Amino acid sequence: MRCWRHEQDRRRHDANGHHEHCAAGPVAHHLKQLKLPTVLREYDKVARECARDGIDHPRYLLRLIDRERRTIERRIRAARFPAVKSFDTFDFAAIPGLNKMLVLELARCEYALRRENVIALGNSGTGKTHVALALGLAACQKGLTVTFTTAASLVNQLMEARDERRLLKLQRDLAAVKLLIVDELGYVLLSQTGAELLFEVFCQRYERGSTIVTSNLPFEDWTQVLGSERLTGALLDRLTHHVSILTMNGDSYRLKQSAHRRRSAGRAEQNQATESIDPDTDEIT
Repeated sequence: MRCWRHEQDRRRHDANGHHEHCAAGPVAHHLKQLKLPTVLREYDKVARECARDGIDHPRYLLRLIDRERRTIERRIRAARFPAVKSFDTFDFAAIPGLNKMLVLELARCEYALRRENVIALGNSGTGKTHVALALGLAACQKGLTVTFTTAASLVNQLMEARDERRLLKLQRDLAAVKLLIVDELGYVLLSQTGAELLFEVFCQRYERGSTIVTSNLPFEDWTQVLGSERLTGALLDRLTHHVSILTMNGDSYRLKQSAHRRRSAGRAEQNQATESIDPDTDEIT
């Protein structure tokens, strides 16, 4: 009798194990589709912890969501964004020449999974940094590691690391990140050594990781910054091999906002100047 019961228990255990294994496949598939990497990695472990501790389903989901949120927050802090911006606050109407459909497609981060690049070119104040920050935020939310820097700051870091004999480590760290954002290439002229160090970073990331570059200069003027036609040609050859180019020329968005604030302030002052107080009723007229 004991042998028979033992066999029945074993069969039930095998059946349950097979059922759980079959169920796990679709769950993992859907979590991958939803781009929830932390939940995908943790859901089975957290489920066992909650079953052990008698935690119900709503609190189980809350625990998973909280882990996902904290993981995204850590990625955002590690990216060192100067500000956290999304496309919810970006005024596409202010830059009519920008391909909005392409930008929203890039926000899905498929380009980063394919290790492709993005280059945003345009006048100062047209929202290039905002777009780069929003793409960086989207990448963090999709589970990718991100590093944000300006071109001048990156070159300074590289030169300091070279002087302190830790250049190889910094280069390895930059090569390992899934998405590197290099903002404001073109605002500061680079020395020959700085340009060569920056070129080396892009070379090491070629077809190994995605890079976003923003610049106020068209490609033909990059030689002014890098100081060498040969170096510029080799750099563009790598950056533009697999690339989406965002053209963002137009009037400065920041100048428009500043002018709007000045006009609003002027109207407010004018309204105040035309107001008077009735001496009999003390009412504003």
